[in-house]
Amino acid sequence: MGRYLRRLGIFAVTLLGASILIFAVTAALPGDIAQVLLGTDATPERVEALRREYGLDRPLPLRYLEWLGGVLTGNFGISHLSRQPVLALIGPSLAVTAWLVGLGILGALLIALPAGMVAALKRRHWQGFAVNALAQLGMAIPVFFGGMLIVLVFSGWLGWLPPNGYVPLRTDPVQWARHLVLPVATLAVVQGAVLIRYVRSAFVEVLSEDYYRTARAIGWTPAAALLRHGVRNAAVSLVTVIGLQLSAVLVGAIVVEYVFGLPGLGWLLLNAVGQRDLFVIQGTVMFLVLAVLVINALVDFSYLLIDPRQRAQGEIG
Repeated sequence: MGRYLRRLGIFAVTLLGASILIFAVTAALPGDIAQVLLGTDATPERVEALRREYGLDRPLPLRYLEWLGGVLTGNFGISHLSRQPVLALIGPSLAVTAWLVGLGILGALLIALPAGMVAALKRRHWQGFAVNALAQLGMAIPVFFGGMLIVLVFSGWLGWLPPNGYVPLRTDPVQWARHLVLPVATLAVVQGAVLIRYVRSAFVEVLSEDYYRTARAIGWTPAAALLRHGVRNAAVSLVTVIGLQLSAVLVGAIVVEYVFGLPGLGWLLLNAVGQRDLFVIQGTVMFLVLAVLVINALVDFSYLLIDPRQRAQGEIG
C-alpha cells in the first residue's frame, strides 16, 4: 500500500512542477498578447482594457493560482481568438491524436514482434542481420522525412491514398480509414524500428532458458516454443519501452499531424503558438503532460498483470 501512495505522491508533485514550468514559460513569451490580438493600430487604452479583461494586469503568482485552480476543476480557460473554452477545442483534436497514437503503437507492435522473433532466431544468419539493418535504418530516418517519402510513393506515384486531410469516423468510416493509413504507417514504422531491438533482446534471453530448451526437446518448433515462453517475457520489456517512449511517440504524432494535415492536438498547439493564443497553449501542453503521466502510471500498474513477481513484491511492500 505504501508503494502505491508513494507513486501517487510522485504523480502529484510531478504534475504540480509541470504546471509551474508551463505557466512560467508561456508567461515569459516575448511581446504583449493584448497588443498582438488588437494589432499595431490599437490605442494604448484599448490594449490596457483587453489586458484587464484577460487578467494580464494582475501579479503573476495570482494569475498562476487562478489558472491552476481552473485546471483542477476542469476549466482550462477561454481561447483569446475563438472565445471558446479550451477543453471544447481539445476534445475533437484529442480524438484525432488518440486514433493516431493508438493505431500507430498497435502497428509498431505488429511490426516489432515478428521482426524481433526473426532477428532472435536467425541472429547468426543473414535474415537476422537484415532485420537489424532495417531497424537501424528506420531509427535513423526522421519522422517528417519518412512521412514525406510515404506520401510521395503511395499518394504521389501510386495515387492509392489521399496525401493529407481528415474525415471524422462518424461522417464516413471508409474515408476516415483511408486518410489515416499513411500517417499511422509513418508512426508505426518509426516506433516499430525502435521496438524491434527490445523484442530481439527479450527473445534472445528466452532462447537460453531451461524451459525453452525443454519445449524444444519435447518436439516444439523454435518459433512455437519462443511464442509460448517468450511473449510474456517480451511483454514486460515492451511495456517498459512504450512507457519510456511515450513522450517521443507524442512528439512524433505532432510532426506526423503537421505533415499530413491532421487536426489533432499537435496541430492545435502549433496554431496556438503561431497566433499567441495563451490559454490554448497552456491548456494543450498541460493536457499532454497529464496524459503522459496517467499513461505512465497505467503502464506501471500493468506490470502487476504481466509479471506475477511484481504482483508479489507489491503485496509484500
